Amino acid sequence: MVSPKGRDGEVRRLLLSLLLLAAWEAGSSQIHYSVQEEAKHGTFVGRIAQDLGLELAELVPRLFRMASKGGGDLLEVNLQNGILFVNSRIDREELFGRSLECSIHLEVIVERPLQVFHVEVEVKDINDNPPIFPRAVKTIRFHESRLLDSRFPLEGASDADIGVNALLSYKLSSSEFFFLDIQTNDELSQSLSLVLRKSLDREETAEINLLLVATDGGKPELTGTVQLLIKVLDVNDNEPTFDQSVYKVQLLENIANGTLVIKLNSSDADEGSNSEIAYSFSGDVSPNIKTKFKIDPGSGEIRTQGQLDYEEMKSYEIQVIAYDHGNPSMSGHCKISVKLVDINDNTPEVSITSLSLPIREDAELGTVIALMKVSDLDSGVNGEVTCTLTHHVPFKLVSTFKNYYSLVLDGTLDRESVASYELVVTARDGGSPSLWATARVSVEVGDVNDNAPVFAQPEYTVFVKENNAPGCHIFTVSARDADAQENARVAYSLVERRVGERALSSYVSVHAESGQVFALQPLDREELELLQFRVSARDAGAPPLGSNVTLQVFVLDENDNAPALLPPPPPSQRVARWVGAGQVVAKVRAVDADSGYNAWLSYELQEEAAAPGGARSAFRVGLYTGEISTTRALDEADAARQRLLVLVKDHGEPALTATATVLLWLEDGGAAPKASSRLVVGPAAAAEAALVDVHVYLVVAICAVSSLLVLTLLVYTALRCSAPRGEGACVPGPARLVCSSAVGSWSSSPRRRRQRVCSGEGPPKADLMAFSPSLPQGPGSAEERQLSEGEQLGKVSLKFFSILNICYLLCLNDSVKIILIHSSAFILYRYPIVQSWKSPYKKKHSSLPVCATINMLVFLLIVFKSSLNRFF
Repeated sequence: MVSPKGRDGEVRRLLLSLLLLAAWEAGSSQIHYSVQEEAKHGTFVGRIAQDLGLELAELVPRLFRMASKGGGDLLEVNLQNGILFVNSRIDREELFGRSLECSIHLEVIVERPLQVFHVEVEVKDINDNPPIFPRAVKTIRFHESRLLDSRFPLEGASDADIGVNALLSYKLSSSEFFFLDIQTNDELSQSLSLVLRKSLDREETAEINLLLVATDGGKPELTGTVQLLIKVLDVNDNEPTFDQSVYKVQLLENIANGTLVIKLNSSDADEGSNSEIAYSFSGDVSPNIKTKFKIDPGSGEIRTQGQLDYEEMKSYEIQVIAYDHGNPSMSGHCKISVKLVDINDNTPEVSITSLSLPIREDAELGTVIALMKVSDLDSGVNGEVTCTLTHHVPFKLVSTFKNYYSLVLDGTLDRESVASYELVVTARDGGSPSLWATARVSVEVGDVNDNAPVFAQPEYTVFVKENNAPGCHIFTVSARDADAQENARVAYSLVERRVGERALSSYVSVHAESGQVFALQPLDREELELLQFRVSARDAGAPPLGSNVTLQVFVLDENDNAPALLPPPPPSQRVARWVGAGQVVAKVRAVDADSGYNAWLSYELQEEAAAPGGARSAFRVGLYTGEISTTRALDEADAARQRLLVLVKDHGEPALTATATVLLWLEDGGAAPKASSRLVVGPAAAAEAALVDVHVYLVVAICAVSSLLVLTLLVYTALRCSAPRGEGACVPGPARLVCSSAVGSWSSSPRRRRQRVCSGEGPPKADLMAFSPSLPQGPGSAEERQLSEGEQLGKVSLKFFSILNICYLLCLNDSVKIILIHSSAFILYRYPIVQSWKSPYKKKHSSLPVCATINMLVFLLIVFKSSLNRFF
């Protein structure tokens, strides 16, 4: 059911729409008046208010105003009676020159509502300008030998008026020697010539005075005169003559400077110096022509020397004199009529006369936003202008009159989607190629509160280090409100809840304006790892709109807890003296309440029990396992009581430590266990024993397969070595036994048998050996010293297995050792070193493949042996 108030509002809106439509139709009309130039002040022009349909009482309240383009304050409106009258002197010639269109365009604007009317006032010409000749006295020289009907061109008079007032007629005072010949070129251009009708005799008549009168067609008639003083000359009786008396030329405006206009050619029947002709502009030529054109006196070429502009001057008439070098000189005359052709060289102009901004986003369709006017100085098609607007915008241009447009609303607005529009109005003329100009209109859209604050994401994850300072800033939340001004001002607050037995506000707080979140007290990760809460954002609209965001605060660990031994180690442990190298005899366990690197523990021996003779300790501790194992076989020289101090250290910054003391008692009881009943001392004995059985069978299987491959290589090598010497021989060279570790090595040779051990973390493992060949070198040719393809492969294989030796020695984990052995067997199968014997060997290099093969065989056998010793 519609209330009476709502029905009244609908009626008002309907009436307002009808009023705007009527104003729109009235604003697109035009009124035409006319007034004569030179009319006196106050001369009545028309009842403009009555003709526009406006009431006299509403002229002032509706801010009646009038503007004209280039008209100044020539016309004015009496707001009391609505009459348009002449305010100041109107001179048509000053305003419009010789233009036939003499109209003053007025733009009448009233507001409440906004209306625009176009009024055209035609200024009618009166005959107020007499004809004027360029000079009051003109001197003309005629030779007595001039032939009858000889012509002398005369410069006609000019009249500033137009139409009938500018139509001129000429009359020459009576003379027996001359008469006036008038030729009409077009409706406004006439060519005057003084024609000789009777031969001259200087001895009888030396000078002749004539009066030329020009009369216009106005009422009353106005006249202008020029006195012609004709001097009769003697001697030279032939003058230069042109092919034509009038030359017509068309030029494009804005042509390049120095462009040839025409090349004149005149002839003289005389001989010698009397036939030499020079050219010049007539003395009657205006200074404007002399600035635009130049003539070459010798060749008669006329060229441009200034910028020609069609909009400034549409045509030029140039009088040229050709004179010979006789004494006295004789001259001929011609006229060059130059007409300029308009080109599209002027861009349109766009002007905005009125703006009504900002516009609310709920404005109705058809609302007028701006008034525009376009113009172009070119003529014809080049001056026809069309206007277009930026595409895909809720606005359009409506043509109200010639070259007048209105910008109106043509669609719905949404300030949250587009807060403002940068409209581009393009005015394009009809030239080829066309020129255009643009005008930018910035339309701002008014806001309506219809959007709630929005966070960038529904929840945030924040990381804060524990032991923070009270009141420190941990995060900043930010919500964006698509509205503007007060509707977009956002305030933040906590959504209160309980965290355990305490309120959330005792942990954190939120700044209402900036959204900064502060921790009110130090956080302890061991007590509270995650703090989750919500922050509310509300705008200042009426009613306010709001939204929430979830914050997950993770407390990051700091190294504030030292390692703790767990469980406490036993006071002492007993170890049999027959335990071999690498056996685990004890294990230190520790935990750290921190996390990450702060809880990553490493173990090292802080103090070592000295062995007799200055030897290194027989025990070591695993860097990350805490397992205490033997570094060598125990003997009688080791002390029965071994006191080990293990330092446990985390990886925090700074690192925190703890120490554990382990007492080991060495005893001689019992015999060494057999392979079937292996004894493991330490807390992980049962699990390690179960893993050993699996490793033993795996190692035996891998070594068996590898041995078959190596035997195949040996048989092939023997066959190759038994070949004739022409194909090469295998002679083994002296060998040297080498065992290497990461930082130390020991060697054995037939001459010297001595052991030397050096290790960074522990003694080297004595279960890996390889044979390295010693290649003899002797004198020979360059070809003998050059390695063949087979020798290169042999050396590569030797280096490869040397690297495997080092990796095997450095490896502390048994499972990784098994992987290395398995990789060796796979590479021998996939890339057999037998390829190194594809090319024939020379005798002194035949030991290289043999040594490489022996090196691999010994490597596998030693691995097999050490694995059996390790596990049995």
